[in-house]
Amino acid sequence: MTAHTSDVDRAVLHEARELLDVVFEGDMTPEDWEHALGGVHALLWEEGQLVGHAAVVQRRVLHGGRALRAGYVEAVGVRADRRGRGHGAMLMDAVERVVGGAYELGVVGASDEAVGFYRRRGWRPWRGPLSALTPEGVRPTPEEAGAIFVLPGAAPLDLSGELTCDWRDGEVW
Repeated sequence: MTAHTSDVDRAVLHEARELLDVVFEGDMTPEDWEHALGGVHALLWEEGQLVGHAAVVQRRVLHGGRALRAGYVEAVGVRADRRGRGHGAMLMDAVERVVGGAYELGVVGASDEAVGFYRRRGWRPWRGPLSALTPEGVRPTPEEAGAIFVLPGAAPLDLSGELTCDWRDGEVW
């Protein structure tokens, strides 16, 4: 099921937040959860239980002298006891459909464990410098090198050029 945050029952959002707390072993901060809100959620149930979640939200990224409308993928997780059954792929199918239909490109910050998963799905690692547009101006974010992946779409991309994300509290990428 896919639905905008405004159309997802509050109890289901609470259940998704709890699921992600377990999936990310307590590393899901309040800011991380907020980053997943305001866009489209992909929710997956099995035997009446929520077993997977992913979201895509709109962000602006600067590249090649343009501000691009990016579908930024957030909060992708599947319950540990349900992994290896294609649930992650089903969630990403839904998210990628939204990205392809509404955005100029997709962007995701991948955990070390998920790099191979995104590569196999056609997401490409960003090779150029990364930065964030902060309240103090553009700030390099070299610590994100190797973790930012893009799903090319309508916008021409130079994967070795600079990519700058918009500002938000918590993890900017």
